[in-house]
Amino acid sequence: MTARFRAVFAQEKPVIGMVHLGALPGAPLYDPSVDLVAAARADLRSLQAAGFDAVMFGNENDRPYEFEVDAASTAMMAYVIGQLRDDITVPFGVNMLWDPMASVAVGAATGAAFVREIFTGTYASDMGVWSPDAGQAMRYRARLGRSDMAMLFNVSAEFAHSLDARPLPDRARSAVFSSIPDAVLVSGQITGEAATLGDLEAVKAALPGTPVMANTGVKHDTVADVLRIADGCIVGSSLKVDGDTWNAVDPDRAADFMARVRAARG
Repeated sequence: MTARFRAVFAQEKPVIGMVHLGALPGAPLYDPSVDLVAAARADLRSLQAAGFDAVMFGNENDRPYEFEVDAASTAMMAYVIGQLRDDITVPFGVNMLWDPMASVAVGAATGAAFVREIFTGTYASDMGVWSPDAGQAMRYRARLGRSDMAMLFNVSAEFAHSLDARPLPDRARSAVFSSIPDAVLVSGQITGEAATLGDLEAVKAALPGTPVMANTGVKHDTVADVLRIADGCIVGSSLKVDGDTWNAVDPDRAADFMARVRAARG
């Protein structure tokens, strides 16, 4: 395990719960009548009460997604997190879809313990050709004085197809060698859809010394199988009212999920 990952996550096989903010200013779905802070606070409190090991703030509602996030959206994400700092009792992370530089900037500004994004690879995606720059993002982290902030690399991008023909385990192993992530994340095709257990097993077998986490689609009835393979997971949609990504966190679903996690961790 990397030193940063272990410093952030004291629990073996940590589980990160998503706080999906409502659409932010600059996004087509933004609704100024929505109290973004109050909604995020309610989700945060539900996740913490359920016993999640960490939380992550994301802008999943900022559709259509961008490779360079609008400055107003970035500023509002930082503002919302700032308003919630006194409520946060667990390590937290940030993800500004699909912008590594914005994710690092907001993470650094808010005191986040980690960030998640697509940092490596080249993809054909719904947003166009996608070619992030891990070297630029990690150097930016250093310039902002946050070398302690863990970097979680999603190596199987949602809404996209890799233009790199190498098998996923080879791409993951190469990313670890070339770009020194603190963890590697394996995803399904879109938000809320699961990565296959076969993909998780293959990537973990290729990276026995690197944390490998399931990034999407982990459900109540699959979390035990996922944690048998992976070094942790990130979950959002399964915790929502009716299991719908765009709804609020359901406290009962969140509590049931973590009860199953505790049983799986033994």
